[in-house]
Amino acid sequence: MRRRRIGPWYRLAVILLKPVLLLTTKRNWRGAENLPATGGVVTVSNHISHFDPFTYGHFVYDNGRHPRFLAKESLFRLPLLGRIVRGAGQIPVYRETRDAGAAYSAAVAAVRRGELVAIFPEGTITRDPALWPMRGKSGAVRVALETGAPLVPIAQWGAQDVLAPYSRRFRLYPRTTSSVVAGPPIDLSPYQGRPITVPLLAEATEHVMDVLTGLLEQIRDEPAPAQRHDPRTTGKPLYGNPNQKAPKRKRSGR
Repeated sequence: MRRRRIGPWYRLAVILLKPVLLLTTKRNWRGAENLPATGGVVTVSNHISHFDPFTYGHFVYDNGRHPRFLAKESLFRLPLLGRIVRGAGQIPVYRETRDAGAAYSAAVAAVRRGELVAIFPEGTITRDPALWPMRGKSGAVRVALETGAPLVPIAQWGAQDVLAPYSRRFRLYPRTTSSVVAGPPIDLSPYQGRPITVPLLAEATEHVMDVLTGLLEQIRDEPAPAQRHDPRTTGKPLYGNPNQKAPKRKRSGR
């Protein structure tokens, strides 16, 4: 399979990360035939660990595509990692700021150039206690509807055993099975050719999360909860470690 040419920073990321993935995980991959070999594509995946972008990317890369991830902007400010992810063409997401729309525009442009854009529709690691997909955001659906690109669901399981959610301690041995399954492109035809409204995006996004959850049920061989977890109802921060206590404010002296 002929690959699109990549730059030195992307190549460096592959050189650094692929040996780590091969040493720490055993691959259980299915559905590679559902990943288009060429042309613009949007993929969506569940988010269970800070390690799962690498297992997700490993699957996509080894099947002939070079994923462009939407990733939180703070990663791009880290000294070395920031240079690598920016140089590799990843897309920064400026959460809840005036620049938040820049990620959407960059994703649309990348898809129209024939790139594969990888999105975690939950926007952060799932808050569901059993790590099932929670309520999704509409960005992936919006990009797919605007560009007409196929929207491919990719469910995964196992990365959380290498690095638990919000943990800093890696479990490197024994090797963990990384299960990644790509499903057929999601049928968005009921939503195409209609005005892009908030209710339409919500309905389409819920459909996408249903498909993604169904794939994960196959991997885990168990049913998901009947009701999807909604982090807005918990009273905890929507981003960052939900179990981390906010720093206490210093009391001013008299």
